[in-house]
Amino acid sequence: MVIVQENRTFNDLFATFPGATGTTTGKMRSGPGSGAKTEPIALKEVPLYDKSDLRHTYPGYKTAYRDGHMDAFNLIRSSSSGRYEGRAPYQYVNPNQVKPYWAMAQQYALANKMFQTQGSGSFTAHQDLIRGGTELGPNRSVIDDPTKLPWGCAAPQGTLTSVITTSGQYEVDRGPFPCFKYDTLQVLLDAKSISWKYYAPGYRNGAGRYWNAFLAISSFYHDTTEWNQHISTPQTNVLTDIAQSQLPAMSWVIPDGQDSDHPAYGGDTGPSWVASVVNAIGESSYWDSTAIVVLWDDWGGFYDPVAPPTLDDQGGPGFRVPMIVISPYVPQGEISNTVYGFGSVVRFIEDTWNLGRLGTTDSTAKSIGGIFNFSQSPRAFQKIGSKYSARYFLSRPPSGLPVDTE
Repeated sequence: MVIVQENRTFNDLFATFPGATGTTTGKMRSGPGSGAKTEPIALKEVPLYDKSDLRHTYPGYKTAYRDGHMDAFNLIRSSSSGRYEGRAPYQYVNPNQVKPYWAMAQQYALANKMFQTQGSGSFTAHQDLIRGGTELGPNRSVIDDPTKLPWGCAAPQGTLTSVITTSGQYEVDRGPFPCFKYDTLQVLLDAKSISWKYYAPGYRNGAGRYWNAFLAISSFYHDTTEWNQHISTPQTNVLTDIAQSQLPAMSWVIPDGQDSDHPAYGGDTGPSWVASVVNAIGESSYWDSTAIVVLWDDWGGFYDPVAPPTLDDQGGPGFRVPMIVISPYVPQGEISNTVYGFGSVVRFIEDTWNLGRLGTTDSTAKSIGGIFNFSQSPRAFQKIGSKYSARYFLSRPPSGLPVDTE
């Protein structure tokens, strides 16, 4: 099971986590000119819910990265005002606000070096989690978000994407309509008759407008039978399926906006949402045979001190994002310093069922399989404490989303 949350760097959630590479003091450039200096800046401790949505597209990534110096997050220009973001990216979340995440990391495994596939936003990040990349051919890949909603084949006519070429050219709004013909894990799973579901909010007026990756896959979207069999809406159906022993072999779980950890989306219930799904698995018969991967899709514009590995020619790797791996076969409190990308998760899925390779970053990334110790006896589950239970999420009406500023 892959549980996907939204828009946080590793440091934003785990700045002070014992044993991890985090900091409460960042680096900030004094200005854009060649004579500018890099100065230390104290990160501000903040609550999880933040009313501002920082820019986190490819140009912002390149600015903040600054040739690996990781000191120009303040010089990212806001997508709404055009002004510099200033001190806003230099923050970290109060650990008391994310206690369930810390409890999961303490009881299971935390990846200290998981990097987003591209320095990009949510659209391509969700594609990467079902495919490992967004290559349209040998010379270019999709990057950043489409021009209109919903992000995918249901978008209005005239919707465009942006692309990056292997020569490093960033071509804004010069990419194709967001309805792609490339293969995803769907094809490999179906070929081996592996049951799977994608639990997500609706795409007509919910978070599925943004975060349903399969909405952008042409052959899947236009196959009503396939869509109805594998897309389960609302996302809380995952709790019902667990309770009724109907969970498929492979699943993705996409949150409602208010449960996503996404800034400006109206809630701080994300940690409880994730805990409710983890607890449902842990207290069921599925526990001894399930691996749960919790990760955040992109960097959200927030500061992180660790530079990505050597850059590739497809717009990445992006910045560090958190990943927690929960399983009875994970040593307690492990902090993994292996370099991973989203292709590492895709590769682990492929290896689990001997599916073969899609030939994207799944072929080059190191599998997350090294986090597990399958020779150990399965550990007993310990419930994750949280403010809200599964009953709360099952009874609450879904939320819509504001206009996105990514």
